[in-house]
Amino acid sequence: LCVTLRRRGGEEERRRGGDERRGDGEEQPAVSAPLLRPQRRQRPVVRARRHRQQTQTADRVTDRDTEGRRRFQPFCYQNPAMKQGLADIMRLSRKCRMLLATCLGSLILVIFYFQSMLHPVMRRAPFGMDICCRKGSRSPLQELYNPTQYEFSSTEVAHQIRRNQVAQMCRANSARSRKRRVLTPNDLKHLVVDEDHELIYCYVPKVACTNWKRVMMVLTGQGRYSDPMEIPANEAHVPSNLKTLNQYSISEINHRLKSYLKFMFVREPFERLVSAYRNKFTRRYNTSFHKRYGTKIVRRQRKNATRDALRSGGDVKFEEFVGYLINPHTQREEPFNEHWETVASLCHPCHIHYDLIGKYESLQEDANYILRLAGVDKLVKFPTYAKSTRTTDEMTAQFFQNISSAFQTQLFNLYKLDFVMFNYSVPNYLKLA
Repeated sequence: LCVTLRRRGGEEERRRGGDERRGDGEEQPAVSAPLLRPQRRQRPVVRARRHRQQTQTADRVTDRDTEGRRRFQPFCYQNPAMKQGLADIMRLSRKCRMLLATCLGSLILVIFYFQSMLHPVMRRAPFGMDICCRKGSRSPLQELYNPTQYEFSSTEVAHQIRRNQVAQMCRANSARSRKRRVLTPNDLKHLVVDEDHELIYCYVPKVACTNWKRVMMVLTGQGRYSDPMEIPANEAHVPSNLKTLNQYSISEINHRLKSYLKFMFVREPFERLVSAYRNKFTRRYNTSFHKRYGTKIVRRQRKNATRDALRSGGDVKFEEFVGYLINPHTQREEPFNEHWETVASLCHPCHIHYDLIGKYESLQEDANYILRLAGVDKLVKFPTYAKSTRTTDEMTAQFFQNISSAFQTQLFNLYKLDFVMFNYSVPNYLKLA
């Protein structure tokens, strides 16, 4: 019985085990096989597809970059001949390449130099500053250096030559002198300022300064004056009628020196000197000059002077006036009067860059040019001067006939800088020792 039961139990276990194996065989193909096998097959396919997409995208980006570089390549790389020439240059030695680069650079500098000489007024304003414009219009400084309508005229060329001459002399003097002088407000008292038209005029006595002051009074008078010649000469010289640069603060001075058009007028130095002598010592109405300077000159230069001459000082001779100027004690005692002071000491052209330098010999032409740049040529006209009363070169030669060669040489050395800086030749009548 036990053996029979054991056999039956073993058969039942084998039957149950066979049923379980058959059940596993039926469920495995129906459930597990379809879920796992497709995933193992699809994974390599997905990876390959993604790889192809990434490769195509990278190829498109590379093609775009290559096309962009090809499009923006310089002409020398696109041109086979130029490319071959560059390749030949690169095969040269380092010294040859440096020599070639130096030659090319020098050629470019020469081209720019001649271009600037042919078109001088088209350059930007000095010191590299941006010119501040007036509201609704262009400043005179802009019209000078960046004109709206470029017109190549002899006046513009003449002013450019004068600027270059002054700059060259200032560089030469700066190289010879170790001292660098700094301007003080007292040095700016001759610079008249016109705020409305952005002008700065340095007046030099005996160089049409009375008429220029009249013009400046018309421009700054806000309608009080219309004709310069209606203004009396003594009123034009009243300090309160015109504003000078020394009345501003340091920051305001610097701003106006950079932004305003600065101009001055010069004259042949000895002709100006004779004109000052004639006006101050030969006219009876200048009693103030006779008292202040005439009596001093007579006392120093005239031997056995009368009491009347020492008291009035109204009959100073030109020889005595020259002796007073070249006397070293004169300048040690006090500075020269503005009427016979040098232009370089009055306007300081080596410290202040003047945009225009007019000359008394071309007064009318230069004055009209400045008024046109300021845009006021229709508002005011520069007065014409009386040629019958002006001091000429022939008249100056007559005054120098009785001056010794030693005095002439000392006087020329006194005004030599004005002669050279403003391109005036040595007068033919001088007998320099």
